[in-house]
Amino acid sequence: MPDTVANSIVAELRDRIQRLEGPSGRGRQVLPFGVSQIDRRLPGGGLALGSLHEVAGGGNGAIDGAAAALFSAGIAGRTKGKVLWCVTRPDLFAPALAQVGLAPSRIIYVEAGDEKVLLACMEEGLRHGGLGAVVGELARLPMNASRRLQLAAEGSGTVGIVIRRWRRQAEASDFGQPTASVTRWRVSVLPSTPLPVPGVGRARWLVELIRCRAGESADFEVEAPDAKGRIALPSELAHGSPEAQPRRSGAAG
Repeated sequence: MPDTVANSIVAELRDRIQRLEGPSGRGRQVLPFGVSQIDRRLPGGGLALGSLHEVAGGGNGAIDGAAAALFSAGIAGRTKGKVLWCVTRPDLFAPALAQVGLAPSRIIYVEAGDEKVLLACMEEGLRHGGLGAVVGELARLPMNASRRLQLAAEGSGTVGIVIRRWRRQAEASDFGQPTASVTRWRVSVLPSTPLPVPGVGRARWLVELIRCRAGESADFEVEAPDAKGRIALPSELAHGSPEAQPRRSGAAG
């Protein structure tokens, strides 16, 4: 199928979905990543504000989990206003968040006793309307709870991010269950960017957009956020190498 025909079909499908969604699905503001290969896969050219998004580590270890948290922090760092970060485990490392653009002075930490309380805190934060982002770390995200968070985000225009964290391997299967999130991401650590001299280069990740409402799924190899929260393509991929193209694509709803 020629690209022009495929693009026309995708555009028509997106328009139908927007009509079904009603006013809340139209004119939604977005937060671009500033990487065209990613932004063009997202409806509106960026991550939808006033929406709920999910992020998880690609593996079960702490390294991929930390990458997922830093990816989320980079997004939150590029919003305006305070960021509410809800946890059940007080193991966040503030200097690492600052390195990807989220200054400690902008974060309001909430340590919840359990995930039920954490969900309530997230919902209240999203309904507030005066925050730049609301982030919560959860093992499970039931459909009803995700719908409440999505509706709260739509009502205030605040972006909500759920970082999926698991204490046990058995809990990881919940990430495959349907939720009301607009996008779902998975982040895995890759070998860092090579340097011409001995040392450790900028961290590099495989970022998978595994679900996107009214958009497309794809994989991207990127460098971790800089001090302003901006991810980037590795230099050898940004200059037209075939590897710069997403490795997987397809419709996702």
